[in-house]
Amino acid sequence: MCTNFSQGIDIEEIIRFKKYETDLNSNVLNRIFTKNELNYCFSKKNTAQHLAARFCAKEACIKALFPFENKKFPLKEIEVINKNDYPQIIVTAHLKNKYTISVSISHSANYAVASVIASKL
Repeated sequence: MCTNFSQGIDIEEIIRFKKYETDLNSNVLNRIFTKNELNYCFSKKNTAQHLAARFCAKEACIKALFPFENKKFPLKEIEVINKNDYPQIIVTAHLKNKYTISVSISHSANYAVASVIASKL
């Protein structure tokens, strides 16, 4: 059965990102996040919380797109931005104009979670 939409979800412990919150130039972070994402996260009081939330959004996006694309994408091909105080996902050129992607991100003191719905255009 083929559908025109798919959902992905991811949850992460924020503590996984604590060790990076003082190292903007970390090789690990630079393999995962775009410069814009890092600048955003490091401008916030709780950097690890924002890193974890964006990581969740990227993973959830990969899961939502997998049924359509049948492959995983490098995390840097997915960018989480804030537009008008709401998170949005921007994907690289080969995925643009193929999907509508909606994201919801939340976090507590210990966990970050994101849910993504991708619809085929």
